[in-house]
Amino acid sequence: MREEVIKRLEQTVGNDQFLRNEPMKKHITFRVGGPAACFLMPSTKEQIEEIVHICQEEKTPCFILGNGSNLLVSDQGYDGAVLQIYKNMNQVAVNGEQLQVQAGALLSAIARKALDAGLTGMEFAAGIPGTLGGAVVMNAGAYGGEMKDILESVTVLTPKGEQKKLYKEELQLGYRTSVVKEKGYIVLEAVLNLKKGDPEAIKSRMDELKEQRVTKQPLEYPSAGSTFKRPEGYFAGKLIQDAGLRGYQVGGAQVSEKHCGFVINKENATATDVVNLIHDVQRIVYEKFQVQLDTEVKFLGEF
Repeated sequence: MREEVIKRLEQTVGNDQFLRNEPMKKHITFRVGGPAACFLMPSTKEQIEEIVHICQEEKTPCFILGNGSNLLVSDQGYDGAVLQIYKNMNQVAVNGEQLQVQAGALLSAIARKALDAGLTGMEFAAGIPGTLGGAVVMNAGAYGGEMKDILESVTVLTPKGEQKKLYKEELQLGYRTSVVKEKGYIVLEAVLNLKKGDPEAIKSRMDELKEQRVTKQPLEYPSAGSTFKRPEGYFAGKLIQDAGLRGYQVGGAQVSEKHCGFVINKENATATDVVNLIHDVQRIVYEKFQVQLDTEVKFLGEF
């Protein structure tokens, strides 16, 4: 990336919210990946608009990062600008039975805020390790709930730099997809519709789901959560297990022995280890069952 572009980007957020050649393994839950040329931590919508404008004007690649919980970054890194919409844009405001939430708020924090306000509807998301922005883009879901059940509206920034408010019916929310994903919009904030509930019942449900996650998922290792989408009519983890791949390992990456739907960083894995393992799993499952496994994980950089 050219030095003059780097300087312009740095000026938009200030040098205390700007990092050069920042190792991405520090910012994604897989704990792998090379450096980003520029790493920016904007704190306002206006800063995001300006960064996007500069990147478009300078024809510089730009990537929006939340908590990095569904991402794999190349070992070579990313020669572009990474905008982390997370810690500096994470406000959650309660307004009756609605929550107004900035894109960087963690789903776990939103669920806690809902619990404190005696509001039900967020329990399913309490253990999903991502931010609101990423959850909207992918229509995140777990344990029978998904974001489309609770979204009222979303404010986005379009690729042309315009702010736009989209209501639920305009979001085209499907299995791990949305119009936000398809059109490359950036989520700025959202309004969630919840309902009054019994705080004890809400907490009980959250504790129950937490227990299920701890028991069934390999949370003790770095990963990006569930690695593969659910193929229609099948369960990815069951297919992988039936293919004899439980514990299958490439370098430091492994198919979890606890839950075959998870690829984990068992021991100092590289991004290349993870990708090679994913490709092996896809090939072997297809050879055995003629079912194509698609990844939930997003890839950044050159693989």
